[in-house]
Amino acid sequence: MGGATNLPPGFHFFPSDEDLVIHFLRRKAANLPCRPDIIPTVLLQHYNPWELNGTALQAGNQWYFFSHAAQSRISPNGYWNPIGADETVTSRGCVVGLKKTLIFCTGEPSKGFKTNWIMHEYHLQQDGGYNVSGSSISSGSSSSRKSQRKRVHSSTESNNWVICRVFESSCGSQVSFHDEGTELSCLDEVFLSLDDYDEVSLPNN
Repeated sequence: MGGATNLPPGFHFFPSDEDLVIHFLRRKAANLPCRPDIIPTVLLQHYNPWELNGTALQAGNQWYFFSHAAQSRISPNGYWNPIGADETVTSRGCVVGLKKTLIFCTGEPSKGFKTNWIMHEYHLQQDGGYNVSGSSISSGSSSSRKSQRKRVHSSTESNNWVICRVFESSCGSQVSFHDEGTELSCLDEVFLSLDDYDEVSLPNN
């Protein structure tokens, strides 16, 4: 809870997709401080989505955390399964990231049951045209371009960082995942704009 003392009164965490990629994920990948430094790193395979409270950053009915793309998406009671097509995240007309959508299924992989838990997983765009501050990479000196390119997406380790947003949709009962052709009920609700950001709580130390 120590980070809470650095937040202004009435602070609400209401980030857009662009905010998450530019102001948090890029800085995390470049090993630069995030301000405010309130989003923790979570080993996703150790938690079911309903266990994130007190571990991830809670903002209303959303949970935020950093993780690694290469880690297992299998949790103690199920797994995260990708759904739909990846979406691009843009900033000033340039693609800066990708947004993947996953649904949590209980049971064994490929034999589980869909739940109402949804995760948006944000990845950096490896060929993005912006530095970590969000400004355009200029056509200056060769050494400057190399330095900026190194900071943005130089290593495999940097590109492995992702930032995740998890929430429970308002869909009804669970649906069997055996039928690949079965559409999600209330799928449109999953992609509605996120609201209900009534409060922000920091993870317990």
